[in-house]
Amino acid sequence: MELRDLILKNRSCRRFMQKIQFERETLKQLVDLARLSASAGNLQPLKYILSNAPPENSLIFPCLVWAAYLNDWPGPEEGERPPAYIIILGDQNIRPSFDCDHGIAAQSILLGAREMGLAGCIIGSIDREKLGQELKIPSHLEILLVIALGKPKENVVLEEVGPAGEIKYWRDAEGRHHVPKRALEEIIID
Repeated sequence: MELRDLILKNRSCRRFMQKIQFERETLKQLVDLARLSASAGNLQPLKYILSNAPPENSLIFPCLVWAAYLNDWPGPEEGERPPAYIIILGDQNIRPSFDCDHGIAAQSILLGAREMGLAGCIIGSIDREKLGQELKIPSHLEILLVIALGKPKENVVLEEVGPAGEIKYWRDAEGRHHVPKRALEEIIID
């Protein structure tokens, strides 16, 4: 798959085929892509928690906020929840801040997932205190992002931002998820 096609197909997915499980080895392969990606000063301060087990997933799910613009949607219902998560942590014993390392790692993971026929969602709205307690995460590991992963159960449509300039994503009556994107000419400053 060409890189542009991969990026176009790599949309935030919030509904999954929960019953389609995959092996921990798949999660390790995705983290390996992140491991091989760029890191500020090559310090490599990121660590990862992998979860593909329903009991652990049930601890992670309630700590996440799923779609800020979809006010009436509390997140995926049972049967549509992700069968796996990768939690990206920053090791403060290596570095006190993490620059953009976790963003680079998350994108590498999602592109790799998409290439495998999976989809994911980067979640930054996290009840970090609760998640840390539930998973007994040591205090020197800062919870940066959670990536939900699975076989996609939704159709995401890219479209140009309309004349009103509205950038909020939305769902139509058929459940398709629409994501407005600014025009290339609008974001390039000459």
